[in-house]
Amino acid sequence: MNALPLAQSQCSDDASQWCRTVLDWTGNAWLANYSKLLIITPLKILLITVLAFLLRYVLHRVITRLSRTNGTAPKLLQPLRERHGDSVSGETLAEQRSQRARTLGSVLKSVVSFVIFGFAAIYVLQEFGVDLAPLIASAGVVGVALGFGAQNLVRDFLSGMFMMVEDQYGVGDWVDLGEATGTVETVGLRVTTLRDVNGTVWYVRNGEILRVGNSSQGYAVAVVDLPIAHSSDIRRAQEVAESVAAAAAQREPLSRDVLTPPEMLGINQITSDTITLRLTAKVRPGQQWAVQRLLRAEIKRAYDEADIKPPYPAGRLMPDSGEQQ
Repeated sequence: MNALPLAQSQCSDDASQWCRTVLDWTGNAWLANYSKLLIITPLKILLITVLAFLLRYVLHRVITRLSRTNGTAPKLLQPLRERHGDSVSGETLAEQRSQRARTLGSVLKSVVSFVIFGFAAIYVLQEFGVDLAPLIASAGVVGVALGFGAQNLVRDFLSGMFMMVEDQYGVGDWVDLGEATGTVETVGLRVTTLRDVNGTVWYVRNGEILRVGNSSQGYAVAVVDLPIAHSSDIRRAQEVAESVAAAAAQREPLSRDVLTPPEMLGINQITSDTITLRLTAKVRPGQQWAVQRLLRAEIKRAYDEADIKPPYPAGRLMPDSGEQQ
């Protein structure tokens, strides 16, 4: 008989008035007294969880749309600097853009998920009346400990992020990373994969990369050194090499790769046995070695026809370092 008045007196102190409402609906004093714990708190937690997943879903869809490629640079990359321009083939450039956008999109999705679920967890704990100050202090201590223990991993990820944002290299680029040199196959946040000229695959941690030499950005320079004998006519040798290289650069297959007419720089080195001429040409990135080989073959054929002698005539061996002169 006294349960209902007692419940009403307890409900009168409930600022949310949910206790009185439940009591009026059900007439159950026990359910009314624990209405916040049994009804309100679960509903709030459910609402927080649903809103968190909904917000995460919407933001992930936005990031996916921004990182999607349709033959052009993804919208996610448009505010960022791109170093390649039109010098890279369309297929290679599209692959580089796609992987760069996917990687940055993956990072953004992870950050979004961490932030949203982190705030959702804080709000849920508050609903249970948990004092967050000691937890935050403990989390800070644990975070510092993990930071010291996993500093190499954090360093790799941060280096990978900066490499992605700055577009230091991409898939298909020929790069020199110090210990490893080769063609980039994959670019990740922790590891970059290279394949060298021998077919060996190198896995390089991004945090260990102190310098990057990229031979595939903008343009490359094909350098052709031409050794000739001291008895050769140097001016004629220069004219023949320059004219042959200029003519070859206008024909297939060099016409696709040579960007400017080859230039004869002149004498690059003089030794006791050899005079070395140097010729250069600006070419598409990554094609400098193929252009060098073709130009050497063309100039060698022209030198033979023009009777421009090499340093050591056929049939003569180089003098041994211990031979009496």
